[in-house]
Amino acid sequence: MLLFLLAERFLKLPQILCKMDLKTDGRMHYHGADGVYAGVTKEGMLKLYWGESKVYQNSGAAIKNCLASLAPFLVEEEHEGAERERDLILLSDKADLSDPSLTQALKRYFDKDSTLSKRVQYCGVALVGFDASFYPDKDVKAVADELAEAARSEISAWKTKIEEHLKIEKLHQFEIEMFCLPLPSASEFRGAFLRAMGIEK
Repeated sequence: MLLFLLAERFLKLPQILCKMDLKTDGRMHYHGADGVYAGVTKEGMLKLYWGESKVYQNSGAAIKNCLASLAPFLVEEEHEGAERERDLILLSDKADLSDPSLTQALKRYFDKDSTLSKRVQYCGVALVGFDASFYPDKDVKAVADELAEAARSEISAWKTKIEEHLKIEKLHQFEIEMFCLPLPSASEFRGAFLRAMGIEK
């Protein structure tokens, strides 16, 4: 849900496929990407973004597992059994479209008899949440500007980890939009989210 909000609000990427409304068993884990988002360039190139999000205590583990989960949708060669093809079968039937230029780009993509169906770029959009040490203890107040400065000082370390795992997963040639979400406590965040969703654990 957070990835959906950030992608639509800040990247202006509409979600065109959501797995949540396809799930029929509350005990079953979601399979496939966390969602599929889309954009279209001025030249009419369709850009499909597979979404993935991970919230872990450790930033390195969050980045590693997020990109490892995203990789199969992007690096596989074109064939009917590819991971992304399973999502695209759903997309052709479940797409939520409101942008005329995007609608036309998707129609061209699904017309496999047309040479224009190849005008597509596969991309990724990801969110990683993790514990950050610069937050104060619960009973200590902090100045927002000081927290922002502390976060900026950590960005280079996150960037290095992202670059490392992009190369490991062979994703360094792909366009990947990544949100980093430093948290006071990933486990408390997860628990609060579950409670907000009415799921007690």
